[in-house]
Amino acid sequence: MSQVVDKVRAEIIDAIKNDKLVLPTLPEVALQVREVADDPEADLDQLARVIGNDAGLSARIIRVANSPLLRANRAIEDLKTALMRLGMEYTCNLATGLAMEQMFQATSDLVDSRLRDVWMRSSEVAGICHVLCKHYTNLRPDQATLAGLVHKIGVLPVLTYAEEHPSLLIDSLTLDRVIDELQGPLGDMILKTWDFPKDIIQVPSQHLAFDRQAPRADYADLVTVALLQSHMGDDSELGDIDYSEVTAFERLGMDPDMQSAEAEDLSDEMAAAMDVFQ
Repeated sequence: MSQVVDKVRAEIIDAIKNDKLVLPTLPEVALQVREVADDPEADLDQLARVIGNDAGLSARIIRVANSPLLRANRAIEDLKTALMRLGMEYTCNLATGLAMEQMFQATSDLVDSRLRDVWMRSSEVAGICHVLCKHYTNLRPDQATLAGLVHKIGVLPVLTYAEEHPSLLIDSLTLDRVIDELQGPLGDMILKTWDFPKDIIQVPSQHLAFDRQAPRADYADLVTVALLQSHMGDDSELGDIDYSEVTAFERLGMDPDMQSAEAEDLSDEMAAAMDVFQ
């Protein structure tokens, strides 16, 4: 199988270099949101006009603003008030991430099913990242949420390639191997192309490096622990990881025993967060 994986890897990389396989681009609404975010003269009214053109995204932003994550004591029903509660930076990162959901769709049933599974897992991880960030770091929860939503973005070009090569698509074991090996570096490449913050760009390739050494806790650490949390108790390889060997826990100041009382205290908050982003 390794020869097949190497061959597919080489073909995908060659196709990208020769513009035969185009890396995904951000949805238009996400591009417009980031343009507003980069404009020092922009205000919430401009941001509201951009997001307001997408009814689905507007509804999700309002939902987050009313969620237990914000511990709000008054319900919000309109977008402008939701943006005031969230703030410019928080809203821009959240909107960018949530707008990506439309990218995780395909015409092929097999690819569409895989993409939807990836998005559902990414949404779970994003919610957990938000909670862990608030309780264990001084990092930004909006950036943590974005990191969770994009950590598997490198799957997109691999599945685009697979759609054009049906023999790979029906060989799920080989396809899984290719995804495992390529989604990290491809994800970094995509986020770099999108001009994402440096500490987010490394997340796709670093979040599965369980023995990674770093000077301090970062967004990759949050995604690592959130991903393990989302797989806890299932029969996947990630559900069978020895947490004591995962260095991210130490940098976050967390007990690797995720069944501890400390983790139990956060379980309801994590469940609420996962629900918000799905």
